[in-house]
Amino acid sequence: MKVFDFDNTLYHGESSVDLALYMIRNNKKIILYLPKIFVNLIKYKLCLVEKKKIVAGINDFLSNVLHGKEEIFGAVDGFWEKNRCKLDRAMLGRIEQDDVIITAGPDFLINGIRDLINTDHIISSRIDADKMKVRYLNFGDNKVKGYKALYGDKRIDCFYTDSYNDKALMDISDKVYIVKKGRLSRIK
Repeated sequence: MKVFDFDNTLYHGESSVDLALYMIRNNKKIILYLPKIFVNLIKYKLCLVEKKKIVAGINDFLSNVLHGKEEIFGAVDGFWEKNRCKLDRAMLGRIEQDDVIITAGPDFLINGIRDLINTDHIISSRIDADKMKVRYLNFGDNKVKGYKALYGDKRIDCFYTDSYNDKALMDISDKVYIVKKGRLSRIK
C-alpha cells in the first residue's frame, strides 16, 4: 500500500491557504487575518507548531472571520475549478484504488475532488460545520493514529510527503519519498 500526503505532494501549494486567498473576493475580513495565516505557515514549514495552537488558530478563523458554513462550503466548487491546475497529474497517476491519502487539510476541501484522486481511502482533518470548529486535526502523530485506527499495524510500503512534520508516518513506512515540485527523493 502507498500513502500520500496531499499539500505540496499531490497539490502544488497549501490548499487551505489557497482556499482562504480564494475566499477574499467575497470576504475582505480574511485580508486582516493573512499575517496570522502566513506566520503559522512558516512555523509549520519549520516544524515549530503545536497541535493545540493550530486548532485554536483554525477555530478563531472559522468563528471570527467566516460568516458561516455556507460561505466555506459554497466556495469549494469554485476553488477547485480555479485551482485544479495545481494538482500534480504525475503524482495523482501513482495512486491506485487501495492507496491512502492522509492530509492535515479539512475533509470538505479534499471531498471536493474525490472524483480526481482514484481512491476513497482518505484520512483528513474534520470540521464540525454547524459549530464551525475543528473536530479532529489530522496533523503530526494524529496522522499515524488515524491510519492505525483504520488499518491497524499494516505497514506502509511507500510514503510520499513534502515535510518532516510527517516523521511519525515515515517511521512506519518501508520507503519514504520527499516530494519537491513533483521531483522525488528517496530518503528511506
